[in-house]
Formats: sequence, structure tokens, C-alpha cells
Amino acid sequence: MNIAEESLKLHYDLHGKIEMKSRAKVDSSEALALAYTPGVAEACKAIEKDPEKSWELTRRWNTVAVVTDGTAILGLGDIGPEAGMPVMEGKCVLFKEFGDVDAIPLCIRSKDVDTIVDTIALLAGSFGGVNLEDIAAPRCFEIEKKLKEKCDIIVFHDDQHGTAVVVAAALINAIKVTGKKIGDVKIVINGAGAAGIAIGNLLIKMGFGNVVMCDINGIICEGDEGLNFGQEAISHISNLNHEHGKLADAMKGADIFIGVSRPNLVTKEMVASMNNGIVFAMANPVPEIMPEDSKAAGAAVVGSGRSDYPNQINNVLVFPGIFRGALDVRATEINDEMKEAAAYAIASLVSDEELTPEYVIPKAFDPRVKDAVAKATADAARKTGVARV
Repeated sequence: MNIAEESLKLHYDLHGKIEMKSRAKVDSSEALALAYTPGVAEACKAIEKDPEKSWELTRRWNTVAVVTDGTAILGLGDIGPEAGMPVMEGKCVLFKEFGDVDAIPLCIRSKDVDTIVDTIALLAGSFGGVNLEDIAAPRCFEIEKKLKEKCDIIVFHDDQHGTAVVVAAALINAIKVTGKKIGDVKIVINGAGAAGIAIGNLLIKMGFGNVVMCDINGIICEGDEGLNFGQEAISHISNLNHEHGKLADAMKGADIFIGVSRPNLVTKEMVASMNNGIVFAMANPVPEIMPEDSKAAGAAVVGSGRSDYPNQINNVLVFPGIFRGALDVRATEINDEMKEAAAYAIASLVSDEELTPEYVIPKAFDPRVKDAVAKATADAARKTGVARV
């Protein structure tokens, strides 16, 4: 069997990849009285007097909702909430295995922004955080914004911010390899959806250099018509030289290419036109250009979303640890300072002695990642005043 057939068989065999397990023993009348009635009433009354006690007396402190509307599931597109459930269960597995965070999938049968926001907001008292997953742009921007206004718990769209953090981490080290300097580079991002815009915003805020966004129509420039609100917002702080043209024009002389778009959009000639280029072509499973073709065209550092090549740029390095750290301090949000701290924490795990063009970011299974990211995130939350403990 190939991987697809094996995976389908696994799903049939397991009947679901997650389950609920009890932390309390109920093996006697006394144990039942403590875990449930009548004893449980004391915990209820304590929370009634002070709702903040829910963080201490329930599992809320370690529980995250993984939420989708099923509109942007992997590379499959709008396949519906039920069809998105295997992916959401998989995400919950990663939360537990890589961050020891309990996660519950919530697949919502609506594409209406306010319905989705109200549904999640009404359930927020049961969770310590919300991870938005596989929601199509530009609706995902609005959902995240409105949820942050309504909720006092973490709201994090991993497709946006997890991707941005892991790209930033890889770039910190890739720039070292090439001898370039943060602040002096031209970065071309192809794909102006949720991930691309989040990457652009974070890199700009971290002072990486001039970011040029491209979409299906080519270079995005301030004043362009037909931009969605996410693209419009980033147009005012990107493309500092007001370039126009196609992707190939943007890549001429560029130091860095980041692809979060579609397969086979970049040619060897485009890579060869770069300035000792760093190429992170991350469309998955088939990137914008295959790693071996980037190398053949003269790229100095190459990364992708694939596990069968060096420098896999994988969100699993980010979201388990960033949630772990934020939950540990009961953060009210995950802000830019926390994301930046997480990026530098990930990058720091590759020492200067280990750093090579083929190793600019830790492996997905590096056991140091969770704790490093969690500590950096928690420290940044405290410094920026969004930690409650």
C-alpha cells in the first residue's frame, strides 16, 4: 500500500485519533462522591463566587478548541466541516504529543463570520485558548479579529501565525549562512492569502527588510484596486520601492523567496536571477520549485514544507510550544512580541557550529523545541503584561 491507502486503513482501524480519558478514579462510592455528586458542588460554588477559579478547579487551563469551518482543508479546499474532522483530530494529536496540550476539534457548519465568532465566543469559558485552523482567507482575518475583541483567552490562527513564526526562525539562521544582514534584505513572498500576509507582517515588524508581496496578478503595490482588507493593510508597509510587474520581476535581485502559493510557479531562471538567494518554497506536497532545482539554479539555502528534504519548515515547531507557554501563564493573547520570542528560541537551537545550508532549523522531533518555545513565549507574555499568573 502507498501512504494514502495506509492512512485510510489506519483511520478505519482507529475510528478516530483522539479520545477522552479520566484523570479522576471512580472505583468506590467515596471516589464517586468526591469526583461527582455530592462533593463536586463545592467546586461549582467556588467558581460561582469567582469565575477565575475555573482555571484551577477544571481542566480549562490546559484545553484548546481546534476550530474550522472546513473551507480551506489542506490542499483540498472547501470540503466541509465533517470532511475536515480528520485533519482537526490530527492537529489535536500534535498538540498532545508535542506540547502536552489537550485539544478538542470543533467543526462548525457555517461560513458566516458572525455565526462562527458567536459560536466560539459562547464556548470560550470551557477553554484556555482557541486555535483557528484551515479557514479560508479573507474570512479568517475577520474571524480572528472579532474573536480577539470578544474573548479574553488566546485566539491563534496557526495557518497565519504559526507559519510566520517558523519562517522567521528559519530565516534568522539562513541569513547568517549567507552573510547577509537582517534589515538589508529584499524578501519576495508569493501567495497573499492568510499565511503570506501573516509572514509579511511579522517579518516587517521584526525588521527583516523590504517585503514585496505577490499574488496571482503579480506584485502588490499600495494603491492597487481589488485588494482584500488584509492585502490592503500590508500594502502600506511593504514594497517600499513601489515595484510593479510579475513574480519574475520581483525576484530579480531579491535575497529571499518565500512561497505559500501553488506548485511549479517558480523556474530555475527566476532563482538564478536572485542575489545568492534563500528559497523557501513551501507549497505542499509539491512546492513552487523543487529543492533540487533551486540548488541547481544557485540558491544558497533551500527549505520546503516536505519532510524528505533538509530544512523542513513545519508549524509543529511552533504551535505546541507557543500554546504551552501561553497557557502556563494564562495569557489573554499571543502578541507579536511572543511570536518574535518564539522565532528566536527556535533559531537558537541550531548552534553556530551546527549551522550549515542544509541545517538552518531544528528537526520536527527535536525534543528541545517545546520547552524552549514555551519558556520564551511565557517570558514575553509576562514582559508585555498579557500574563495573568
